[in-house]
Amino acid sequence: MKTAYPVILSQGLNHIIVFIPDFNINTQGTDYADAMEMARDAMGLMGIDMEDEGEAVPKPSAIGEIAAEHEGDVITLVDVDFSDYRRKNDMRTVRRNVSLPSWLNAEADKAGVNVSAILQTALKQELRISGRKGRNVKDL
Repeated sequence: MKTAYPVILSQGLNHIIVFIPDFNINTQGTDYADAMEMARDAMGLMGIDMEDEGEAVPKPSAIGEIAAEHEGDVITLVDVDFSDYRRKNDMRTVRRNVSLPSWLNAEADKAGVNVSAILQTALKQELRISGRKGRNVKDL
């Protein structure tokens, strides 16, 4: 689910500086569009790290509660979907124990079948996920 967080964009010497108050972090971009994308990336990374460590992801502040620090600052909202961010960026592999009948495992070994690859394909099909980015088959 997408959530929109307020951010403060400030013109730096060579970049647009972004402050994300709810996460108390900064990032930057080459222009406003890049700065907003970098803000989304920073929030996504911080959010999934917090989830992984059992911490609560902060709720967004109301945009009206955010004050500009410098003249010319732009206060806007940037959306982020933590589940989508995780699907697109967290490509770690994890080990899972799978129980197979001995005869089936022997047949797979004899045929040179990559059981892990077949399991991934089957899980994506069952979950209606296509490709690396995890898009729903219905959306394609």
